[in-house]
Amino acid sequence: MRRPGLVWIPGGDFTMGSNDHYPEEAPAHRVAVGGFHIDAHPVTNEEFAEFVAATGHVTVAETAPDLVDYPGADPALLVPASAVFTPPGRPVDLTDAYQWWQSVSGADWRHPVGPHSTVDGLGEHPVVHVAHADAEAYAAWAGKQLPTEAEWEFAARGGREGAEYAWGDELTPHGRHMANVWQGEFPNVNDVADGYALTSPVGSFDPNGYGIYDMIGNVWEWTADWWAEQRRLAPRAASCCGTPPARVNPTGGPRQLSVDPDTPAEVRKPRKVMKGGSYLCAPNYCRRYRPAARLPQPIDTTTCHLGFRCVVRDPP
Repeated sequence: MRRPGLVWIPGGDFTMGSNDHYPEEAPAHRVAVGGFHIDAHPVTNEEFAEFVAATGHVTVAETAPDLVDYPGADPALLVPASAVFTPPGRPVDLTDAYQWWQSVSGADWRHPVGPHSTVDGLGEHPVVHVAHADAEAYAAWAGKQLPTEAEWEFAARGGREGAEYAWGDELTPHGRHMANVWQGEFPNVNDVADGYALTSPVGSFDPNGYGIYDMIGNVWEWTADWWAEQRRLAPRAASCCGTPPARVNPTGGPRQLSVDPDTPAEVRKPRKVMKGGSYLCAPNYCRRYRPAARLPQPIDTTTCHLGFRCVVRDPP
């Protein structure tokens, strides 16, 4: 069945992950996925607005945190807020992300950089400041689901087995920018050589080999999988002729709490996998603008560079 706005991805197998970059991407291993439809681009502000108008949904970023979840916190600080990137304007330790992230009261999907900003004129940009529950609520309303990490990565590769990027082995082939990422010295100097300092309208860059847009850069995307430092490997399919057998339709590990030692035990949150990198990924800091790259994100976290897209698992 053809579905408007979605691209059919036939089932197949591929090498998931990488042994050549960040440790959480390893081990590279063979995976098989069934066929599915996937949104041609991330969910946009315009599409999310339709959902909110139809359902009255209030996002996590628009809701004050519950004191029960943050015992001992100053109630005056428990206000609706979301994380907004703010260049520090000075040299900083790149291992401390708190140097450029600020919790901004009034930042949400309608106000992407703070209460005085707006999404007017940004209808075709990806929606941001959405928690995992917000993405799931939209998907359910739309009759869709969030992709597993394996589905997402298979789709992002666009049929390019083993390529470094979704489009080949060079970040900017012949000097051409293929995705909305950071150019310059993060977190203070962005040359904006690709034309965008923040999010870009979906479809601003060429699609991958499957005809899907913005799988790399622009905004990180939620997946359905729980994060696990060590991948939980699914059962293997049969193989022949010496080919390593593939693991079939794998999903993430069991629900786990954050193991960040700097996070108080009472407020540790379970995490999901996010994929794809964003406009804040830079060669000198976060080279995660690759299909194999992955990061954990607490399920209630909302930021100015995290959105999502959906899938439908049914025959073409």
